[in-house]
Amino acid sequence: MRLRQLCAGLFAALALAGGAVAVDLEKGKEINGTCAACHGEFGAGGKKGEYPRIAGQRVNYIENQLKSFRARTRVNIPMYPYTQERELSDADIKDIAAYLTAIELPTEMPTFVGTEDALTRLLMVEKVMIIPRAEGDIEAGGNIYQKQCASCHGKAGKGRGMFPMIAGQYTTYLNRQVDLFRKGDRPHDEETVGGLLNALDEKQIQDVLAYLSSLREIKE
Repeated sequence: MRLRQLCAGLFAALALAGGAVAVDLEKGKEINGTCAACHGEFGAGGKKGEYPRIAGQRVNYIENQLKSFRARTRVNIPMYPYTQERELSDADIKDIAAYLTAIELPTEMPTFVGTEDALTRLLMVEKVMIIPRAEGDIEAGGNIYQKQCASCHGKAGKGRGMFPMIAGQYTTYLNRQVDLFRKGDRPHDEETVGGLLNALDEKQIQDVLAYLSSLREIKE
């Protein structure tokens, strides 16, 4: 029910903001059936970060990345069949992006009141996403993050505009993307990012990852 309410609110916001912009959330749910094979039914990702979390991600970011996969300006071979063979239209991309961004994943195990049946309890637990705490100096990582990263990704890592939410993301996935940016193998909207990341040593990057993994409640 909460997802439906969030989706309805998102639909209204998009309609007001863009006038002619409309999203079909049922179509988005249908498309997510394909995404779920790797990213899970609720978009939580899987295989300890081999597949990233996409639930709750910034809608603009999801749209941008899917278009980049479709145009092959972002190299990701596993994604090519889903964006090329399925021939995702711009409307499809808007639908799946709107659907995914509205999904909320709890960061703590639910409290049961005792009246739930086994299936209900299982479904409640399945949506919980807890990122294991990464090794590193959390305080030092927080200082670096606020100085170097927060202007784009937000003070709490929720992202801004075209920049993704990185709090609540798998550490292994983030580390892999950092490596790709530093090597120049993944393009970035901000030309300065590669240089910024290359200015950090391995310990500093690990400290930032530790800080991000410590953010349980994603609030600004």
